[in-house]
Amino acid sequence: MKNKSLSMGASTIAAALAFGHSAAFAQDTDVDCKDLTAAECAKQSDEAIELIRIHGVQQSIYRYSKSGDPRRVADLVDTPQTISVLTQDQIQESGKTDLKDILSAQAGVTLGTGENGNAFGDRYIIRGHEARSDVFVDGLRDPGMTTRESFATERVEITKGPSSTFAGRGSSGGAVNSITKKASTSYNFGRVDAAIGTDEHTRFTLDLNKTLTENSAVRLNALTSSEDKPGREGIERDRNGLQLSYVNQPTDRLSFTGDIYYLDAEDKPDLGSYFDRDAGYPLEDIPVYAQDEDFMNSEVTTFTLRTEYEISDNVRFYNATRVGKTENEYVTTGMRGTNRDATDPDAPGAYTLSLSNHQGWQDVDYVTTQFNLFWDTQFAGFEHKFVFGFEYTDESVDNGVFSVEYGNESNCLTGGRRGVSESYCLLDGDGNMVDNINSLMGKQITRGDADALYDIETYSLYAMDTFELTEALDVFFGLRIDSYDYSNQTSSELYEFSDELYNGHAGLVYEVSEHGNIYASYSTATNINGGESDLGANCGYGGLCGTPEQAAQADPEQVENIELGTKWLLFDEKLSANAAIFRITKSDVHESVGDAYSTLGTLNTGENRVEGVEFGVSGDVTEKFSIQASAAVMDSEVLDSYSDDNIGLALSNFADKSFYLQMRYQPNEKFAFGGDYSYQSEMYGGQPDTAAGYDADAGEYSIRVPDYQVINLFANYYHSESLTFRVNIGNALDEEYWTAAYRSGAFMYIGDGRNITGTVNYEF
Repeated sequence: MKNKSLSMGASTIAAALAFGHSAAFAQDTDVDCKDLTAAECAKQSDEAIELIRIHGVQQSIYRYSKSGDPRRVADLVDTPQTISVLTQDQIQESGKTDLKDILSAQAGVTLGTGENGNAFGDRYIIRGHEARSDVFVDGLRDPGMTTRESFATERVEITKGPSSTFAGRGSSGGAVNSITKKASTSYNFGRVDAAIGTDEHTRFTLDLNKTLTENSAVRLNALTSSEDKPGREGIERDRNGLQLSYVNQPTDRLSFTGDIYYLDAEDKPDLGSYFDRDAGYPLEDIPVYAQDEDFMNSEVTTFTLRTEYEISDNVRFYNATRVGKTENEYVTTGMRGTNRDATDPDAPGAYTLSLSNHQGWQDVDYVTTQFNLFWDTQFAGFEHKFVFGFEYTDESVDNGVFSVEYGNESNCLTGGRRGVSESYCLLDGDGNMVDNINSLMGKQITRGDADALYDIETYSLYAMDTFELTEALDVFFGLRIDSYDYSNQTSSELYEFSDELYNGHAGLVYEVSEHGNIYASYSTATNINGGESDLGANCGYGGLCGTPEQAAQADPEQVENIELGTKWLLFDEKLSANAAIFRITKSDVHESVGDAYSTLGTLNTGENRVEGVEFGVSGDVTEKFSIQASAAVMDSEVLDSYSDDNIGLALSNFADKSFYLQMRYQPNEKFAFGGDYSYQSEMYGGQPDTAAGYDADAGEYSIRVPDYQVINLFANYYHSESLTFRVNIGNALDEEYWTAAYRSGAFMYIGDGRNITGTVNYEF
């Protein structure tokens, strides 16, 4: 639905808030001044500006009409792809703060663990495919396994389906793009949020925008927070962050925006429960067994500079350049059920719970720059919106280990694939919990050397075009080439190779009425051998497969997506609704064989498919009632594999049904309340892009993550224009649930228990 009206005052503010730049990139609001007097138009524009100033959005506190990626020149409703947008208000009212928690509640998105727990940071799976390296900030790739916080986030966009034309390598099932808060010359604004709650929860954030001159402004966002994981006392999360943004607009056509971002996350991690194969269910009500010496630290520092220049009325230039560094490290403890060995002196053969150690570190240095030229022109009788781009990225990743020794004597003997070993058990010979379980091991930790030095340098060219073929039919297409040089010095081998990746995206949008359209799209993506930076030569989770010679000759994995959908604007264009059916086929998959800790694997032997249907709505049903909801019903299947036994099985870490609903009702100007509900169906453990573990004798999947549902509630009280109180109740039913499973079931991440927080918001 093509927007026929434009209020320049409000749209300029919207652009300034969303991107921190001049009117050259102004976005539409829904202010139509066609039949209004000048005074009425000004009043409606002022109201739109106030909504934008406070909430940072355009039409609704639960809906955006435009993507934060300026390369998506069409409105979201006219974009031939499923894109979910989570607004700042929606995120805050949900009570979620880490990106991992925000995403895991959404339909079509699940969490996974990685080899050795992947405790570097967050791992996402979108439409059944890995997306942990497909996270972007303001359109630039955010590499490394790190903790990501939302204190400086304006909104989060989840693109469903392959999007390599925009994202480059990877993005098989989709990509995540966080849009950050930026300085604006259009207003002065201050906001403080202070929260306390159960589980030692404290959180303080500051958002301050200050105009310095008519053409320059600065914006400060700051965070300090601390809490125990709800329901797991002693599992700690500490966050301290700062983002400083500066904008300067020396002319109406030129603007510069720079920001510095810093986050320090210091956690005591928890690997959760384990899957009891005899009971066919995860072990419930486990004690907190993390050792006193455990930690998971993540430190992120980035500097970003954006330059925007309106060369003429129909030609615009945009560059974004970022230099970043992340330091991630962890030593954590796992727990599994086992039996004491027959040689154990206290209770031979007795069932027990034994502890294991997991550790690693990763340092990431990267530089990336993206140049875009926007050209609106008439060509061959059609009005075209061309985007031409060049992107350069250099990522260097050092992966290493910690040396961990144990200062305390073991208290049991257990067996395993390495034979009988001295172990640390939580249960004594009589099956009772031992004393001081958090100090059993007495870990003595020394940082070791790097064991994998990863580097990838990529040059990319792309071109996109959006035009009206007829008054009712829009066409979009894009092409991209990525030329990369890859090296990875593992502990025993040097891998070096280079290649070019070609991807495309084409879409048709047909306007069936003033308020609705149907669309069709086709898109591709490619993944390279060893594309995941945290794994070295471990084939099983996206690390290198094969010898250096074999890896250099391997073809990239190929992904194709076909999607048919429809999008509508309802209730006076205040509510958007969409539905889509899709099929993603991934071929030439690199498969691990046997031990995922080694390079043992087969190259380009696998093929899998994910198909399904997805629905979504977002915006205002009435002036008082807002909603955002999404649902996905999907099916996954291995179509080809080196092992015939895998064919026909489902993919691992894949929920075939998922649903998310967040509602907000404001009966009057003083009070608003609502909540959200998320559901994920049963998932099965295993390695990415291969069949979930299956027990042929039992005729069932070996490791199962039970389905779960979570309800969160909130209420806002608006005491005055400047003072608001909010109460959040997380996991209101206090359900014990698990979000992901390691391939062997040795650990399963536990969701947060019930928690209550109270927040005071003061605006000035």
